Amino acid sequence: MSAAAVETMYDVAAWFMDHALNDNEYLQPMKMHRLLYLSQSYFALAYHGKKLAPGVFLADDQGPIEPHVFRAFEQGRPNFYLNTTMPPYVDEFLEGIWRRFGSFSADKLNHITTRTPAFQKALKKGKRTEIPFKEMVLSFKKSKTAPGVDKVLKPKVVRTHNGRAVEAKSWAPGLRKVAQATPLASKTAKKKAPR
Repeated sequence: MSAAAVETMYDVAAWFMDHALNDNEYLQPMKMHRLLYLSQSYFALAYHGKKLAPGVFLADDQGPIEPHVFRAFEQGRPNFYLNTTMPPYVDEFLEGIWRRFGSFSADKLNHITTRTPAFQKALKKGKRTEIPFKEMVLSFKKSKTAPGVDKVLKPKVVRTHNGRAVEAKSWAPGLRKVAQATPLASKTAKKKAPR
């Protein structure tokens, strides 16, 4: 399995807290855990099985929780360093999750997450049973009630000064220059003279 996109699930939780605060909203712990669960699942769907962040989710009576985040944030935002500056593609992904689910109530998010087969199967084994990552992803891939990844990660559309709709993309300065400055091995091999 490849490395996770960000270092900790704490950072993702803090990212959501900051975005809720920017929208003048208090992010309830239950809602935050459902957003984390959705993010981990949809990220894997969008990025070929890659984890958004290291973490495990447990089936609790109230819904899926990430126990480490639960403990660290149970008294509010923790006092240790949290890195909410994400790589551009992760930031764009989380913006998509927030756009799609941020306005939902905790109950509505609970309705979506607790109906997944992965959650149901884990809860049948007992409270605080780990929900396997692969089953989380498969639940959202095959779900008939949760929106598909294409509906969740719709590109952000904005309007130009003259009203034309355009897709907004993250700014990544110097990205093209780096790609052009480092030729691929296959391209350099083709340039060699034949023997």
